[in-house]
Amino acid sequence: MSHSIRREAHLEKAPVSSITKSVASAVTRIKSQDLFKQMRELEIDHGGRIYKLRLTQLNKLILTA
Repeated sequence: MSHSIRREAHLEKAPVSSITKSVASAVTRIKSQDLFKQMRELEIDHGGRIYKLRLTQLNKLILTA
């Protein structure tokens, strides 16, 4: 348990810029308007399973299986 506390303390002391750079290079950002293209719902095939991503009237996203 003390080992995990030390690891967390080490992360807190790390410069913010080095953490931000590593996360920024690993994440791709896509605008929802580019995904939906004038539609309110789209299907995502993930591992052979179909998921539906919906845009609500309140401009929220809902992902269902």
